Amino acid sequence: MKNRLKVLRAERDWTQADLANKLDVSRQTINSIEKDKYDPSLPLAFKIARLFEQPIESIFIEKEA
Repeated sequence: MKNRLKVLRAERDWTQADLANKLDVSRQTINSIEKDKYDPSLPLAFKIARLFEQPIESIFIEKEA
């Protein structure tokens, strides 16, 4: 799954640590999600969407087969 997390974070001048603190996860989790190495759980995806005030579908994009 591709995502726009890094772009959204950069638009707000947040570090990975800043975002991790806001979401109550580790900085490594944010790094893994941004590098498409880890797909967040559904509850975490909803939390991210609420934080950025955007629909999940605008943040996380399914990769085409």
